[in-house]
Order: sequence, then structure tokens, then C-alpha cells
Amino acid sequence: MKKSSNKSYFADSSKKNDCCKVESVITIDDRGQMVLPKEIRDSAGIHAGDKLAVMCWKNDGKVRYISLIRVDELNDLVFDKLDLLLNGTNKQT
Repeated sequence: MKKSSNKSYFADSSKKNDCCKVESVITIDDRGQMVLPKEIRDSAGIHAGDKLAVMCWKNDGKVRYISLIRVDELNDLVFDKLDLLLNGTNKQT
């Protein structure tokens, strides 16, 4: 087993950090489905039929984090990065 370092990759827990926190604990059912709690859907503006991309972050060959991003926002990010690479411009200020 690999020893973990004492280096922290997270913000000081004594400070308020609204960016990254556990909002809810969910359970995966037998069919692999889960329910995103209503409070989270409401605060994120997610509605029935919305498309979300699942992004996995790996470390040491294992998926460590799973993130959801709206497909339209992902498209915007990809197009902005491609524009920057191809044209040297970026519409974000």
C-alpha cells in the first residue's frame, strides 16, 4: 500500500469554503441509478430532461472524483479552448 503524504490539496477547513463541500450523500440502486436531491437540482437550475456530462477524475488508475457538468456549458468550454488554440482569441474577459 502506498503511503499518503501529509500535503493537503484542500482549502483550510477552518475557513468557510462554499466552493467544494459535501452537499448530500446518495445511494446507487440495483440498476445503477441515483437521485440527485431536489435542493441540489433547484440550486443548480437542473430540470427533467436536462443533459449532464459525467466527468471522471482518476488518480493511480482509479476514479477518485465524479463531476456533473451541463452539456451546454461543456460545449462552451470546449469551443472557447478550441478558439484560443486555433485563433489565439478567447471570448471570455
